[in-house]
Amino acid sequence: MSRRESPPPPSPPPTPQLLGVRRGDVEREDRPERAEPLSDAEREIIQDTWGHVYKNCEDVGVSVLIRFFVNFPSAKQYFSQFQEMEDPEEMERSSQLRHHARRVMNAINTVVENLHDPEKVSSVLALVGKAHAIKHKVEPMYFKILSGVMLEVLSEDFPEFFTAEVQVVWTKLMGAVYWHVTGAYTEVGWLQVSSSAV
Repeated sequence: MSRRESPPPPSPPPTPQLLGVRRGDVEREDRPERAEPLSDAEREIIQDTWGHVYKNCEDVGVSVLIRFFVNFPSAKQYFSQFQEMEDPEEMERSSQLRHHARRVMNAINTVVENLHDPEKVSSVLALVGKAHAIKHKVEPMYFKILSGVMLEVLSEDFPEFFTAEVQVVWTKLMGAVYWHVTGAYTEVGWLQVSSSAV
């Protein structure tokens, strides 16, 4: 090779594939091989802080869902009972919204109560994921969004318990919840449809 000749251009990298999941199947980024496990101390922090939250589970759940629907109104498309509601006060009075808030908070409670049993947590979240993928056809990104909204509401409503350190631990838990739920989506063959394709 002379000095004027340049080396051939590098080959493009292969399409990333992890655990047999192609890009776009569940989300755009690669799915990690597994959720990062919680330490014993982290499990204790989550269970201690959740005890304070769960005393007011319905009201907290309603606050979370109202903020979720106000900030991300496209999520209401999956709820025929309250998809036309715009007013947060009307949402707060909705028995259907309160019922769903209780279901969300009870699912989180089941996860928190069983953090010592990873198989139980995985089983519960697989059921949640499969129901939302198959029956309700909910885009998996809404779980990530809802997790962020929940952490925001908890840190605002319980600032004495949700310190910066505690928020980091809860963020790790919500990442694991999202990992398990999207794993169920992958298992049932969910293919994401981008909104630009609709």
